[in-house]
Amino acid sequence: MFTGIIEELGVIKKVIKKTGNSLLEIRAAAALDGARTGSSIAVNGVCLTVLEVKKTSFIAEVTKESLVRSNLSGINTGSRVNLERPLKAEGRFDGHIVMGHVDSTGIIREITKGQGYWRIAIEVERGLSKYIVDKGSVAVDGISLTVTECTGNLFTLNIIPHTFESTTLKERVSGDKVNIETDLVAKYIEKFYAGSGLNKNISKEFLNENGYTV
Repeated sequence: MFTGIIEELGVIKKVIKKTGNSLLEIRAAAALDGARTGSSIAVNGVCLTVLEVKKTSFIAEVTKESLVRSNLSGINTGSRVNLERPLKAEGRFDGHIVMGHVDSTGIIREITKGQGYWRIAIEVERGLSKYIVDKGSVAVDGISLTVTECTGNLFTLNIIPHTFESTTLKERVSGDKVNIETDLVAKYIEKFYAGSGLNKNISKEFLNENGYTV
């Protein structure tokens, strides 16, 4: 499990495309501390398993599923990526629950600079927008962020300068794809509600019939 607090920016040193999957060699520093074969590291919010640790880099494999769902399919040598190691059991929880299981990509529609913040508007597919709410949490390229506003399939974020400058957000432009992981809790609530037999079409008549009104 991760928290969405980015530890450092890694640099793609090599991309090796295999049948279906890809191997990424990523130059890093902080992310290598304690890393070993089998460890997990979130790369742009995608949880990857470390295959080999070198002196200044590590190699991880990206499955076909992750390539389809994330922007790692378009990563190139020299690209910078957000890196985060998993949360330790005794660690401090500073962001929100991030599993490293990216739902899909969103498209940046606007980036504007305000007074003391950057405003970013992102469009997502219809199936994801229901999990994104005003003042809720969302992971964008692995970064834990708070949603400012939602309108249809578009949501906006106000990014403080520290977060903007310390992550790949500073390199993003309108039209770029970013990885989106919605709040896990919302998905569990939806599944519970769907299987509970509760009436989803709650109307005034329903409330009257079931004694909720007088």
